Amino acid sequence: MSELAELTTRALALPANRRAELADRLMQSLEEADAPDLKAAWLVDIHRRDQEISAGASVTKPAAHVLREAREHLRCLT
Repeated sequence: MSELAELTTRALALPANRRAELADRLMQSLEEADAPDLKAAWLVDIHRRDQEISAGASVTKPAAHVLREAREHLRCLT
């Protein structure tokens, strides 16, 4: 059995709360590893979008409208 398979088997044998804690720690470790690159990329994108909105080059929608559209779309998928 590979190391990954063994770890997976052992992790799945944990109680649900411990699996959730493990999953959270694993996700945090991925976020921390990518944090500097992701943060820089997000800042560039945020700046670009802000400029587009300020210049009137971007069409915006109220959040309530976007959420309503998303919910309608998700209902169509079920």
